[in-house]
Amino acid sequence: MDKLIVEHLFLSYGANPILKGVSFELKTGEVVCLLGASGSGKTTLLRAVARLEQPSDGRIALDEKIFFDSTRNIDCPVEQRSLGLVFQSYALWPHRTVAENVGYGLKLRKVSVSEQKRRVQSALDQLGLGQLAERFPYQLSGGQQQRVAIARALVYNPPVILLDEPLSVLDAKLREEARAWLRELIASLGLSALCVTHDQTEAMAMSDRILLLRNGRIEREGTPAELYGSPRSLYTAEFMGSNNRIDAKVTAINGDHVTLSGEGFELQAHAKEALHAGQAAQAVIRLERVQVADGPGANRLRAKLVTSMYLGDRWEYLFHRGEMRFRAFDQMPRAAGDHWVEFAANDCWAFAKAG
Repeated sequence: MDKLIVEHLFLSYGANPILKGVSFELKTGEVVCLLGASGSGKTTLLRAVARLEQPSDGRIALDEKIFFDSTRNIDCPVEQRSLGLVFQSYALWPHRTVAENVGYGLKLRKVSVSEQKRRVQSALDQLGLGQLAERFPYQLSGGQQQRVAIARALVYNPPVILLDEPLSVLDAKLREEARAWLRELIASLGLSALCVTHDQTEAMAMSDRILLLRNGRIEREGTPAELYGSPRSLYTAEFMGSNNRIDAKVTAINGDHVTLSGEGFELQAHAKEALHAGQAAQAVIRLERVQVADGPGANRLRAKLVTSMYLGDRWEYLFHRGEMRFRAFDQMPRAAGDHWVEFAANDCWAFAKAG
């Protein structure tokens, strides 16, 4: 059973700290996505595991095999870690065939020619590339090039595969198809995978668990459903999903719900952290949780529908109420003008206002 363990990892570029004591585990057969804004440290963390970046302190191990331990002065080079790595750009040699690209690492490791051919063909067949072995990268589509890069990572039968933005160079439609295919491949082969992405939809679709990084630390970890449906911090709530943010003041507290008041409105919200009356707060609600209602009622306010956007499977609306701006999704077209809009109290989360 291979479990990747990262403990208290620190890494700096000169005087600039990038990783500030990151710890996590990747269990056998688990897919974990590193998610976060640009500069959060997610790519640096992946590259440190692969030994493409040099940590200053901490420990990285695969079960009993120590890759890096600052206290014991252990630092295994890339080739001794035997981890599969898929680069964002795929990094295929244009002058080598598909088979030569996939098998080059085996050649460097002095694997016999017959074993090279067997393992290369097996990897290509697994990914539906068996008939393309003699083609060059320029003769392949973007999706096929992606599969060649993955075949190259799988040819060693690695215990863990590291994926650095594996779908980012594909167009939007192909990304959706590739996302489903890649998740199916990882599951069918029983791989353990650590994946970097900036795309939250991609992270939720592909992963068993998400590590949300912020400024070199793990802000929150959990299943996609936990991070999306039950955020514990304002940063997590705002980072995940498409949201409306409403500035207000806490005017009453009733258990785990609070009353929020603003310019001409009052809303009930679920308090996601300790709040007190008179405190400045911010309410966050997912666009799909805002409902256009037929008339007045609990937690509803009247707002002007300014414009509509047709998205194919739904409509997106932009509403104005005084200085307040918010959006909503709906399955049916709505006429411009005034409408009642409902913010369900359990789906409207209240946090202390940052800053």
